[in-house]
Amino acid sequence: MEHQNIYILAIESSCDDTSAAVLHNNKKLSNVVATQKIHEEFGGVVPELASRAHQQNIVPVVHQALAKANIDKKQLSAIAFTRGPGLMGSLLVGTSFAKSLALGLDIPLIEVNHMQAHILAHFIDEENSPKPQFPFLALTISGGHTQIVLVKGYFDLEILGETLDDAVGEAFDKSAKILGLPYPGGPLVDKYAQLGNPKAFPFPKPKVKDLNFSFSGLKTSILYFIQKQVKENPNFVEENMNDICASIQFTIVEILMNKLKKAAKQTGINQIAIGGGVSANSGIRKALKDAESKYGWATYVPKFEYCTDNAAMIGIVGYLKYLEGKFSDQSITAKARYVI
Repeated sequence: MEHQNIYILAIESSCDDTSAAVLHNNKKLSNVVATQKIHEEFGGVVPELASRAHQQNIVPVVHQALAKANIDKKQLSAIAFTRGPGLMGSLLVGTSFAKSLALGLDIPLIEVNHMQAHILAHFIDEENSPKPQFPFLALTISGGHTQIVLVKGYFDLEILGETLDDAVGEAFDKSAKILGLPYPGGPLVDKYAQLGNPKAFPFPKPKVKDLNFSFSGLKTSILYFIQKQVKENPNFVEENMNDICASIQFTIVEILMNKLKKAAKQTGINQIAIGGGVSANSGIRKALKDAESKYGWATYVPKFEYCTDNAAMIGIVGYLKYLEGKFSDQSITAKARYVI
């Protein structure tokens, strides 16, 4: 079968970013993302507001993705969409739109697991971007997930370890909130951390069995530490912002890297890839690069464009599923909790 001209329109609406992308085979032609600023004043994503914003954004975003790719919707081979995991209201918008468009165009519909897409984003054809070889380990780190996944094939994935409570992205954002930084605070912690001393304030690392993670205890210890210091010196946070952020980031990166080292040792695999919003963090990217020479790993870090939620990563899974004829029918529904 000839697979020269497969055009996939992909739709992503799992949280607070509305995104649409067009892929020609495994190459990205467009990747449009509309972010929602409305949540900033609430210090976190408000699900009801996110759903309404998706409804406003989805038609113009899809229109723009098709225009940028310079193709007509009649040329599309299939529609891929995020089925889950994510916020139910947000997922419903993308799912309903994808189902309707696929029905209207009479083309296949392909459901995609959002976390699987973060991993397979590495297979989007990009210049100077080598692809991991199977089997490899993937660390998926985002606001909602923290997992170590053994990837034996595109559709052969096994979760080796995951967070027992909070995700790593939440640990960054909640720490930022404790420090009085605006939402989303994770990138700000990273920014200040680059100017501070990572060993200024030692924070405890949780002792968690196997390859699992836990971040709730770390968040609590940061909160108590800040409360105690501010009692003694009300200006403590302002005077030490860079060092506090550097110490928090250093601790989180150490927790992640210690588990990755353990996983690499247990499996004997030295191909390591990362994915998810937190993989944009400079501390994690540097730690992975350093691990190449330290442990002889081959590491794969996605372009910034593919770290945060985007539809191009949904599109690559759609393309790979299209090749195998893995289509969905119109009875498919969104799934807020959806395991790889």
